[in-house]
Amino acid sequence: MSHLSLLDGAFLHLESPEMPMHVGSLALFEAPPPERGPWLDAVRAHVLSRMHLAPVFTRKLALMPFDLANPVWIRDDDIDIDYHIRHTVLPRPGTMAQLEALAARLHSSLLDRSRPLWEFYVIEGLEDGRIGFYSKVHHAAVDGQAAVAMANSVFDLTPEPRRVKPPRAPRTHRYQLGVAELLGAALGNQLDQMVRFAKLVPPLAGAALGTARTVITTRLRRGRGAAKAAVGTRLKLAPVTPFNASITNQRAFACASLPLAEVKSIGRTLDASINDMVLWLCATALREYLKDGRELPDRTLVAGVPVSLRAEGDTSSNNQVSGTLIDLATQVADPMARLDAIRAATRAMKAEMGVFRDLLPTDFPSLGSPWLLSGLASLYGRSRMAHRLRVANVVISNVPGPQVPLYLAGARMTGMYPLSIVVHGIGLNITVQSYMGQLCFGLIACRRAAPDVHDLTERLHAALGALRTLGASVTAARDEASASAEAMAAEAIASAAASAGGSARPARAPRRKGPAAKAASAASAAPAASAASEAPAAPVAAAAPVAAAVPITAAAPVAPASRRRRTPAA
Repeated sequence: MSHLSLLDGAFLHLESPEMPMHVGSLALFEAPPPERGPWLDAVRAHVLSRMHLAPVFTRKLALMPFDLANPVWIRDDDIDIDYHIRHTVLPRPGTMAQLEALAARLHSSLLDRSRPLWEFYVIEGLEDGRIGFYSKVHHAAVDGQAAVAMANSVFDLTPEPRRVKPPRAPRTHRYQLGVAELLGAALGNQLDQMVRFAKLVPPLAGAALGTARTVITTRLRRGRGAAKAAVGTRLKLAPVTPFNASITNQRAFACASLPLAEVKSIGRTLDASINDMVLWLCATALREYLKDGRELPDRTLVAGVPVSLRAEGDTSSNNQVSGTLIDLATQVADPMARLDAIRAATRAMKAEMGVFRDLLPTDFPSLGSPWLLSGLASLYGRSRMAHRLRVANVVISNVPGPQVPLYLAGARMTGMYPLSIVVHGIGLNITVQSYMGQLCFGLIACRRAAPDVHDLTERLHAALGALRTLGASVTAARDEASASAEAMAAEAIASAAASAGGSARPARAPRRKGPAAKAASAASAAPAASAASEAPAAPVAAAAPVAAAVPITAAAPVAPASRRRRTPAA
């Protein structure tokens, strides 16, 4: 028996027919060779042999009496594999749009809470011969990182499945726990959570006080505008968009792939991270999408961004996630200015999470939470509060995935597109997962909020073109500036060399000292004097070439005055 945290339980209690709380993915596989037999049978046998590697496959919910607190997880020893892994065939011609429509319809139905909260669908009939594989798991059981760990337990790195140690023989359990046992477990868990929360209050208060001091210091040093920028989007509502409304149970889904290596390369050129690039691509696509419909607000769209609190190497199946708000600068027409604003927002978010990340609790005392959360969710959805209390316009999430090919029962995966959750007030969710050098975008929306979600995927491809142009222009500007700087440096060096050559003085002949030198000087001076008296007068300028013919380096060094030896007069 394992207790659900308050965060895990919230995904259960907020769920309704209009707002399913499961996450999923649509993967595409190359068809295995026909001699291997039906792939559906191979997948069922494969998953059945791996279910013990991830607890989500074998556990189900046991509700508390009167819903006083969160349920607990118990083991299910009677799993119907044919129910959990199903088969369907697309009608002809089997286009990608038909596959996306089927995935949207499957994603709109609730999971059966009397069974383990997961389902797989093998989808055949695609016109290109590939096989679709849709999966969904309740968010109460996994978060994004835990879903990746769950996938690692099923997928292999080679066409031949790896051998795993078989599970131990299961122990027998009662179908339902007793009322007294459940109430005792709930009470003990509440007391434990109260103690943990009390221990977190002092460091949380200290971190909040430090943040308040930072804001006040910023206000005093830089003025009111800088303080508002430090506070960010916390103290304002998001603008009105078609996405901010109460939703129905109908979904629209579309997917797109962009080259990961190219986006990373352009990001390095622009001094931006891959998260910055994903946010910029989404912001640019949303700007053009709303602009075409004359629905672009004058203020920036606000994105809700999940932030993982999971420690490195933690593969547990519970939710360890928080969230923050980031301005997308969609009101800014200049692409570079938009990127600068997004980059500044993400850096501020990282600074804040660096302070609070290790202090944010993922569990609280949950006594009465089922009643409270269910009532609030119903009130928020059925009233017009979703139109007025606009916390964010869209949810954008980026989950890193494997960059090596994955295999399922011998079939090679060619793409993996995530499907996440839309809620009342935020009718569009964009989740990105990287796989095999691709950024795989999955856009899930309420059909009332964004019936033409495929237009957004076209805008994403157009945004990639704009990103290429932006990267090329920045590179060209840097190259031009570098060439100009090199030319100026070369010109300065040449000018300095020319100035030094023009001001050089002729070298002086070495001075000779001593009686012998004086005698030689007198002997050479006598013929020169007599010749000069007989020869006609020469112009003064004729002597210049003689002096200039002496190399500068031929001049002998002159010793310092303090080291010269005085020679006695003869």
